[in-house]
Amino acid sequence: MNRYNRRIFVTLSGALCALLASVAFAQYPSKPIRIVVPFPPGGTTDIMARAVANDLQRAFGQPVIVDNKAGAGGNIGADAVAKAPPDGYTFVMGTVGTHAINVALYAKMPYDPVKDFAPVSLVAGVPNILVAAPAFPAHSVREVIDLAKKQDGKLTFASSGSGTSIHLSGELFKLLAGVQMTHVPYKGSAAALPDVMSGQVDIMFDNAPSVMPQIKAGKLRAIAVTSSKRSPALPNVPTIAESGLPGFEATSWFGLLAPAGTPKDIVDRVSAQIAKTLQTPEMKERLAGQGAEAIGSTPEQFAAHIRSEIEKWAKVVKASGAKVD
Repeated sequence: MNRYNRRIFVTLSGALCALLASVAFAQYPSKPIRIVVPFPPGGTTDIMARAVANDLQRAFGQPVIVDNKAGAGGNIGADAVAKAPPDGYTFVMGTVGTHAINVALYAKMPYDPVKDFAPVSLVAGVPNILVAAPAFPAHSVREVIDLAKKQDGKLTFASSGSGTSIHLSGELFKLLAGVQMTHVPYKGSAAALPDVMSGQVDIMFDNAPSVMPQIKAGKLRAIAVTSSKRSPALPNVPTIAESGLPGFEATSWFGLLAPAGTPKDIVDRVSAQIAKTLQTPEMKERLAGQGAEAIGSTPEQFAAHIRSEIEKWAKVVKASGAKVD
């Protein structure tokens, strides 16, 4: 093949690839979509994923399956998506844990939270809520601190797993309050909450959507919220910062990501659809009722958010001394 024919061949090949990509995008999605939740069913990540899945299913006319792959603080599910084909049919509902905290907390990570993913959109932000059983003797942050000092490490706090924002909220509390408490990790919030409600574990810093039903039912008592401002869902519950630990802030976020290399047209299309649904009064009201705030973002905004959160939480992990082998 001479140089002239080779040039024509390359040009035609490029045009054919572009045409095939255009046809594939026009037909997208042509089969079921999977959203991996890297935590067990029933927790906040699962709640957020199912809300997004229902909307995408209505908008795209294809089944959107929620697949729970729990373990290792969310690393197992996130890693499965990082290694999935980048074809627009596999996503993960990432969290502040899987994409910001774990990289500093775990000695070895199976994936890179930045290089191995294509951010699609932030979905929601939620405060964590310091909760305890109604019979728990402390009713305020100050009383929790006093009790922790008196018991000298025997006060227990549950989490949905090592590396989650729920775990790190407790570690930050220990650091700023100058107390020792014993961390009791569970495989998801759904597994931890019964033991908190029964008093088997003393307290928990759980995501608002996970505990709001139990708070409303009187099965848990909200002591304080971890955000910088009070939650509209619990206006009478103070922040930890205003309760004696100024500067305390530990919020969770949830967002959809695809494997790196997923076509940008597909990423942008899914992102635009998520942004559209998050602006509806129905979705805003649904999330607000669970203590969450609908966010939405462009892929670029989400990528910048992840980078800033990695930097922020690396400092918290280092200061707390928390590590997972």
